[in-house]
Formats: sequence, C-alpha cells, structure tokens
Amino acid sequence: MMVALDTYKKKVLVTLLLAIVLLVVDQWIKISVKTGMCLHESIRVTDWFYISFIENNGMAFGMTIVNKLFLSLFRIVAIVALGWYLFRQLRRQARMLWLVCLTLVFAGAVGNLIDCMFYGLIFNASSPYYVSYFVPFGHGYAPFLMGKVVDMFYFPIIVTTWPDWMPVIGGDEFVFFSPVFNFADSCVSVGVILILLFCRKELSQISFSMK
Repeated sequence: MMVALDTYKKKVLVTLLLAIVLLVVDQWIKISVKTGMCLHESIRVTDWFYISFIENNGMAFGMTIVNKLFLSLFRIVAIVALGWYLFRQLRRQARMLWLVCLTLVFAGAVGNLIDCMFYGLIFNASSPYYVSYFVPFGHGYAPFLMGKVVDMFYFPIIVTTWPDWMPVIGGDEFVFFSPVFNFADSCVSVGVILILLFCRKELSQISFSMK
C-alpha cells in the first residue's frame, strides 16, 4: 500500500511539475516576443527557421474558422474536461507515458487560453511600428477572453516556385511548412502524436467506455 501511495505521489509530482514548466516556458517565449518585437517583424535564425511575430484569434497554427468568443468558451470547456480526465487518470495510476501525453496537450491548451484571457487586459495593441508593452490591468486592447494568441515559430523548410506549366498555380511560390505557431501548439501536437504512436491501448479504452 505504501509503495502504491509513493508511486501515486511521484506521478502527481511529475505531472504537476511538467505542466508548470511547459506553461512557464510558453509564457516566457510569448511575452519576450510580444515585448521585444514589432508585429510582423521577423528574425532569421537559419534559412529554414525564423522567429516571426504574428497574432491570431486562438486556433492552432493561426487558423481562423469560428467566432473568437465562442472559441475561447469552447476552449475553457475542453480544458476543464481534459483536466478532469487527467485527474481521474492520476487517481487510477495510469501509465506514466499516458499521463505525460495528456499533460502536454493540457498545458498547451492552457497556454493559449492564457493569451485569450489576459493578454488583451494587460498589453496595448501590437503594431508593426512599435513594440508592445504592459498597461494597467483592464486597460489593454481587448476585454476578457478576447485577447489574441502570440505565434512566433516559422519553419519554411522548403521554398520553391511552381512550374509555369502547372495550371492556376503556375509561377506561384510554394512554402513547406508555412504556418507560424507557438510553443503551446507544439506541446499539443507532440502530445497527440505520442498518443497516436504509443498509447493506442489507452485510446481504445476511451472509445470502449464511450460506447
């Protein structure tokens, strides 16, 4: 019984510390970029890696499909549900890899939600002409839940031009990989990929329990 309790405590500690570290790193990167770069400014690291400051309404990789407020509310519901599920998995002493994967997804989702919840309240609006800065709480560029998510990682791994003989797109530039994303997006993506590769047993159990 004592061994099982110690194992449970270790899993709780690892999960908690991992979530905190991921959130701190995510917010440190975003605040550093937002307060150190102008909007749309880009810093070349290598030919295939740039730090490019953009903002979006909160969907992964800068996508914009649904209303901003609806998206923020949906994210809150999803995070609460995922947090509750993660807590249950901890109580059941699930496999550590499964807990790590869930924590990656959870922390990534929370990281972007923080932007939506508070960045509009504590920052002035970003601009191509000046660097953003902190303002008194509540005097920012947007109300609660309406802040924009900061993105910065751009990996144009392949940049080429479509041949002129190709219909419609002939002569246009082709970039792979074109989306600009942030550390939180990376956490979610890595967590999902690891789940699909190594946690199929746990996935099947979720599917079975939902039937």
